[in-house]
Amino acid sequence: MKRLQGKTALISGAAKGMGSAEARIFAAEGAQVIVADVDDAGASAVAKDIENAGGRAAAVHLDVSDAASWQNAIAEGNKAFGNINVLVNNAGILVMKPVQDTTEDDWDKIFAINTKGVFLGTKAVLENMKAAGGGAIVNISSIYGLVGAPSSAAYQATKGAVRLFTKATAVDYAEFNIRVNSVHPGVIRTAMTQDILADPSGQKEILGTTILQRPAEPEEVARAVLFLASDEASFMTGSEMVVDGGYTAQ
Repeated sequence: MKRLQGKTALISGAAKGMGSAEARIFAAEGAQVIVADVDDAGASAVAKDIENAGGRAAAVHLDVSDAASWQNAIAEGNKAFGNINVLVNNAGILVMKPVQDTTEDDWDKIFAINTKGVFLGTKAVLENMKAAGGGAIVNISSIYGLVGAPSSAAYQATKGAVRLFTKATAVDYAEFNIRVNSVHPGVIRTAMTQDILADPSGQKEILGTTILQRPAEPEEVARAVLFLASDEASFMTGSEMVVDGGYTAQ
């Protein structure tokens, strides 16, 4: 039996990168996937690819920083596939600036997407999951929700907030059979990092202490997300899964 057979999953930021990889792997494992993104064309392309491969998917518009957008996306997902069993709060942006160069607008924008978006998505889906008898929420944090690094204080603050929000939500909703875990990727080869990774000196700097000495492919993180979303992780909640090539090992 496929690992997500019969489950409906909403993935934010699923038009490209890690979110796209998660959507495709979830569908291959039997999930009905709601491909949610502010990029409508990208989301539609991913959903079409999934259906062409024999899976089930629907693209919905989602601005994660807007509560009404979340309500609309969930309503559309419910109409297509029924109650949502799995939510992956994947959408995020990166601001690479030290504190003195970070503007208030930078700070507000990154928190609106990376942290408020996780809060709004979680809040919006809880009644669905209660009605479904439980569910799994996977929040994408980062190694920079665990350790510090130069020139990205605002980004790191958002990811640290996601880490502890995950634990608090896990405590609050365990009685409803809703599991909430976070994934902490290291350096991933996506559109967000492609410019840095294209420069050998930039790649060396961003990889830092990664003992496997390479960035991950999005699918390598998506498989960890799949595990936490599946019933195989039935005794995991409030946990952190680190997928970082050994970055935080030393």
